[in-house]
Amino acid sequence: MTSTAAEPAALEPRERVVTAAAELFYARGIQAVGMDEVRGAAGVSLKRLYAEFPGKEQLVLAVLDWRREQWETGLARAVEQADEPRARLLAVFDFLEDWFADDSFRGCGFINAFGELGATSPSVAAATRAHKQAFQDYVARLARDAGADETLGAQLALLAEGAQTTAAIAGCGDSAEVAHRAAEVLIDAALAQR
Repeated sequence: MTSTAAEPAALEPRERVVTAAAELFYARGIQAVGMDEVRGAAGVSLKRLYAEFPGKEQLVLAVLDWRREQWETGLARAVEQADEPRARLLAVFDFLEDWFADDSFRGCGFINAFGELGATSPSVAAATRAHKQAFQDYVARLARDAGADETLGAQLALLAEGAQTTAAIAGCGDSAEVAHRAAEVLIDAALAQR
């Protein structure tokens, strides 16, 4: 899920802060990165940083919102390139395979944030839950479009989530290919029941 953002100098200060924080948090973890480091990477004054984000939690939530937008845009682009409903379901796993192959891949930014802050930040936990539910709803719509019921969508979403976690922990992207093959079996079985 590589960023498609404009060059940093062309971005507004708020966008520079969010994209710099997104990169730093994703690479090293939220708690390991201080606000001053974000300020330096974004090229803004400390006063401007705190005017945009009075606290780190607000910045984390803005980063998660940015990640959600990047995820949804990239996933939709991959799915829209497929020409029929079954292929659109499988495109989810093609998207994951491309993402896992990116050298900067460090797992799901939402899962990472939840792991670091979910127990102490209800806002981060809620943002993570909303993102995961939106993904499951999206896959359920694709399943319905293919002629299956929402159960298939839930199964495929869980398969995709497991592939993300496995790829991050194992450090290799072949979990997307394994998940793709498992998805084919699930899709074919669900469509045969129509």
